[in-house]
Amino acid sequence: MKGTKSAFTAARAMSSFSVDDLSRARQFYEATLGINVSEDKKMQMLTLQLEGGARIMVYPKGPGHVPATYTVLNFPVPDVDAAVEDLLSRGVQFERYEGFNQDEKGISRGNGPGIAWFKDPAGNILSVLQDR
Repeated sequence: MKGTKSAFTAARAMSSFSVDDLSRARQFYEATLGINVSEDKKMQMLTLQLEGGARIMVYPKGPGHVPATYTVLNFPVPDVDAAVEDLLSRGVQFERYEGFNQDEKGISRGNGPGIAWFKDPAGNILSVLQDR
């Protein structure tokens, strides 16, 4: 109902996804991507703490883990070319997808902002995209 307050009016949403190995995920997100990561050993989960207060929960799924077939995290960046170069220097490999006009670095251009996709160690798809 329009104008009616709900429990979600003041709620802060949090996204989450699974990985097959929590320690490998922590290493990747913290050391490779440079994200502030906290770990709750009791709850067996990581929290990625991003600028602006966003938090992403990462939890282990073990042998039953199936990586997402869609982009689970997009990182808007001021310069997609610089971000891709930086990630390449850190050993990140970029994905290629049929139907997208991608340059030699893997950046797709022309259908919206420049975007390049890569995967975390669990196979989840991430991206860096040009912040307009």
